[in-house]
Amino acid sequence: MSATTLTAAPRRRISPALRRLVRHRLAMFGLLILVLLVLACAIGPSLVPYGPLAVDLRHRFQPPFAGPHLLGSDPLGRDQFIRLLLAGRISLLVGFFAMALSTVTGVFVGLAAGFYGGWFGAALMRLVDAALCFPAVFLLLTLAAMVSPGVLTITLIVALTSWMEVARVVEGLVRSLRERDYVVAAKAIGVSDAHLMLRELLPNVMAPIVVAATLNVARAILLESYVSYLGYGIQPPTPSWGNMLNNAQQYLDTAPWLAILPGAAITLAVTGFNFLGDGLRDALDPRMELRP
Repeated sequence: MSATTLTAAPRRRISPALRRLVRHRLAMFGLLILVLLVLACAIGPSLVPYGPLAVDLRHRFQPPFAGPHLLGSDPLGRDQFIRLLLAGRISLLVGFFAMALSTVTGVFVGLAAGFYGGWFGAALMRLVDAALCFPAVFLLLTLAAMVSPGVLTITLIVALTSWMEVARVVEGLVRSLRERDYVVAAKAIGVSDAHLMLRELLPNVMAPIVVAATLNVARAILLESYVSYLGYGIQPPTPSWGNMLNNAQQYLDTAPWLAILPGAAITLAVTGFNFLGDGLRDALDPRMELRP
């Protein structure tokens, strides 16, 4: 086999998945939403002439597009646009970091349980089942009430309530792969367990992990919004989409935009990640190779 054939083979494996992802309209729409949202939250605050805590008493409760504040102002006259973008930074950071922590935790638990099996794997999966028995929102609120609220603690708590589904998916896949010929052959020549799990089994279960991680970002953003809306999450004056909704609930009749704007931002972010996750699931599915 020539060197050209060897170098071309990986490209043939990758390019069909990329082509399917690019052709997936909802996935591309979701990716566009997320790129615009991330760019707006990253760059937008530096372009707004108002600070997040600047009070403008002359324009309290200003509606969107009806005065100097582009998206209106809150009861203290603070600019809603910059607060929405800064809240997006917090919510997206919590979402991404909570996803990373929960995915890493779930992958290692699932790998260990699926590879070793026996009483050790059964004990780990019973731990997963026990954690899954508790409704995520109630478990999140219980943990949040026990610690001092902040960005770091909320991120850790959201991660602690989101790793179990990843562990269950990885455990099932690894358990089905551990008896394959290449794994048995690697064991026979003395390959270490760590090498088998990280270099042989993990790459073969990456596709569902990537999909689950994408969907976990949306889940983490929603969980942070829930707990902040109920007053146990990110605390004012630091804005997040959840606590902006909390502050707006008493003004739904007189200033509905105070709730509509952060609600729309949450909807856009969650929809974008869900669309992208659906597209990745379809693109990484090997059965799609057989379809026209």
